[in-house]
This record gives sequence, structure tokens and C-alpha cells, in this order.
Amino acid sequence: MTDELGAEVPLRGAPSRVVSLVPSLTEAVEATVPGVLAGATDYCTHPPALAVPRIGGSKYPKVDAVLDLQPDLVLANSEENRPEDVARLREAGVPVWVMAAPASVPAALASLRAVFTGVFGVAAPGWLATAERLWQDARPERARAVVPVWRKPWVVLGRDTFGGDVLHRLGIANVYTGHTDRYPRPKLAELRARFTDGEADLLVLPDEPYEFTEGDGPEAFPSVPYVLVSGRYLTWYGPSLVDAHRTLAEAFTAAGRSAR
Repeated sequence: MTDELGAEVPLRGAPSRVVSLVPSLTEAVEATVPGVLAGATDYCTHPPALAVPRIGGSKYPKVDAVLDLQPDLVLANSEENRPEDVARLREAGVPVWVMAAPASVPAALASLRAVFTGVFGVAAPGWLATAERLWQDARPERARAVVPVWRKPWVVLGRDTFGGDVLHRLGIANVYTGHTDRYPRPKLAELRARFTDGEADLLVLPDEPYEFTEGDGPEAFPSVPYVLVSGRYLTWYGPSLVDAHRTLAEAFTAAGRSAR
């Protein structure tokens, strides 16, 4: 078996002790193959009742702590996890399955389907089929948005991002989707100019990875219509996508009414 980057994953049957280095995958695996998780990162907040050892962050996991758990599989992501950590785990003889950073909702769901049916040898779960149905089509464009995911410095969604495709399928165009970078770092003056020049008419502020709030974020864009959204609904690929479709659509509809 090979992972999405083409690396060999030498599994000996279906894994039963899994460490997840990716919050999205943690939630998806626990919902689909409950009981196999032996460890997760500090940022794996869903499901809330998950009681497994924590091994640090996604970017800087405690590799020794992962090895101490004696996993028969580690789940990682090419965007969230460092190659050197993956390499060290593999050198220690631990199979690691690395998911490519998905550029779209269908790509993410296809990856999850492959994990469950190919890696774990279980049927695709009902929530996955529901998410595939909900997200298969894109709605007509109704707003053009700037989508910061960090400040100090400002970082926004650019090209080929999962979150950008989530917005696209809900009718929200990302004005930085044509940028050469996946996560551009424009100056605040440039971001403001997108609104004054008429290129953008909506500011989308998620609560992760940076926790934008009513008092932290909107004040940098005076008089600009904005909507605060769940970062989990915007950027996580897993069971949350089912509720995300309705919740985000309602939030953008409400924002459109307020703007008028």
C-alpha cells in the first residue's frame, strides 16, 4: 500500500493502534472506526469526549511520545506535518500514511473514502456519503470575499485551498484564489484596498487557526461587511462537513441581509 505522496505504508493488516497528527482525521477516524485511536495532538478537540494520550502539536509533535504509544499506524498530512517528523517515525519502523493537502472538498472526501475502505478495510460511513452529496455542486456567486486566517502578519486564503473551495461551493468567491501562493501575506493596506476598489464586498473571519472575534479583526476593516465563522466548519474535512454546509450557508445568507 502507498500513501497519497507515493510512499510505502507497510501495514500488517487493519491497524488497531493509530496515532493521528491531524485534527480532521482524528475526528473522522473516531466517528468511523471508534476505539482504534491510541493518541492524538493537543489540537484534536473533536470529538470532545475523546480520551487518548496527547503528543503535542501538529507542526511539532513529540515524536518520542508517539513512539512510546507503539502505534501500528500514524496518520499525517503533507501540509500540517513536517517531513522530518514523518521520516523519523518511518525510520523507527512505524507505518505512516500521509494525506495530500486537499485543494477541494471532493478531493478531501475521496481521500477519506480511500483511508476507510483501503487502510482500515471498513465500509464508507454514512456521514461521508451525505457530505459527498451536499457538497457536490457549487452555488451561484453571491459575494466576493477576503478570508484572513492569521494576523501579525496578515495571512489569507489563496489558491487551491480546501477552505477556499468550501466558500466557492457556497457561492462565496475568494478574491485571492488566483494568487501564486496558497497562503499569501498581503499588507493590511492591500487588503483594505480590495474593498475600496470594489474587488471584495465581504470579510470572512474564522476562529482558527487565528481566533478572530467581534473585537479582534473587524476593527481593522472599518465599514466592511463581515461574518465570523467556525474555523472547524471552514477547514476541517470529516463529519463536521455535514453540519457545516447548512451552518455556513445560513451565516452567509444572514450576512447578505445585513449588508443590504
